Amino acid sequence: MNKKIIWITGASTGIGKALAIKFAENGWEVAASARREELLIELNKVNGNIHSYPLDVTKIDNCKYIAESIIKDLGKIDICVFGTGMHDPKSEKKFNLNKIREIMEVNYFGTMNSINSVYEYFSEKKSGQISIISSVAGYRGLPAAGAYCASKSALISFAESLYFDMIRKNVKVSIISPGFIKTPMTDQNDFPMPMIKSAEYAADKIYSGLLKKNGFEIHFPKTFTLLMKIIQILPNWLYFGAINFGNKFMKKENDS
Repeated sequence: MNKKIIWITGASTGIGKALAIKFAENGWEVAASARREELLIELNKVNGNIHSYPLDVTKIDNCKYIAESIIKDLGKIDICVFGTGMHDPKSEKKFNLNKIREIMEVNYFGTMNSINSVYEYFSEKKSGQISIISSVAGYRGLPAAGAYCASKSALISFAESLYFDMIRKNVKVSIISPGFIKTPMTDQNDFPMPMIKSAEYAADKIYSGLLKKNGFEIHFPKTFTLLMKIIQILPNWLYFGAINFGNKFMKKENDS
């Protein structure tokens, strides 16, 4: 069986959609999952290598069923990219416990449900790759993004732990940390987004990163993500001061 199979969640829009098209155009069979089935059907019309597998990742039994269906229908899974996510910047401007739970349920536990559905499969297969889409927002806490940052930070830490587990089974684990990418999610932001890139740009970077033999983190654009990595190691007093200064500067610019 020479065909290559990738399962992508969050494939109806944004990075997931662009990534599904990228892999399909390069000859891969793509199992595309998202809640909105009509958008997945449209993806199939774009490229016949993309197959629709509607899924709500918050439902653990549904995740298992879809994983089993993909293996049954397409024969195997070589790579999983779990990228379902949500953000609600308006609700995060004040403490909202219900919204915090919802964001964590989708971003973190939805990814856990997805991993759970293929964990035994890859462990027994002793090959393949599990990749998780996080964000540079997971590097440190940011204003008005508490739940989103926490969910992405949790994914990074979990992926690091999962790496140690799966490497012994010859299964690669990787984390994807994009900077600002123009998607329906980032369209909600009401602040300037430096070095913002297209979803197609992100797909190109992820595609090449996933096919490399080595490497744990796929991050881009490099200029921005390396800056964020420097910020990540700043002492708290300097980090908080820098962020507060930046917020005041942007507010002044917006008011002028």
